[in-house]
Amino acid sequence: MRILCWSIALCLPFAAQAQSLVQLQAGYAKQAVQDDSSFKSFSAARGQRFFLSKHGNDWSCASCHTSDPTRSGKHDVTGRAIQPMAPAANPKRFTDAAKAEKWFRRNCRDVVGRECSALEKGDVLAWLGSLRAGGVR
Repeated sequence: MRILCWSIALCLPFAAQAQSLVQLQAGYAKQAVQDDSSFKSFSAARGQRFFLSKHGNDWSCASCHTSDPTRSGKHDVTGRAIQPMAPAANPKRFTDAAKAEKWFRRNCRDVVGRECSALEKGDVLAWLGSLRAGGVR
């Protein structure tokens, strides 16, 4: 019985994380349908390409967050440490929709030169959500 209780206690943060990531993606999916009625689903492969690509500027998301979001990064200019982006490596990621949206808005303006679309955000979340702690698969 004690083992069962510990197992449930250890899994709860991951279940809560998955739920908030799913909820965040559901909101972006609603927006994506409004933007393009042919929208079907988010793509982890598109999200990975978006995250790793430069978008006309010198930076990509990976410039600060590294090409392996299961690991810590650091801000290119300030040198400030950045905790891993992948929820599997950092269960606090994407648990606050307002905070996630704030950082998407700020970082997209810096990296892409505009706000990211709902499709781009959802794709990045699909990729980050597919990663497991210990490295990019």
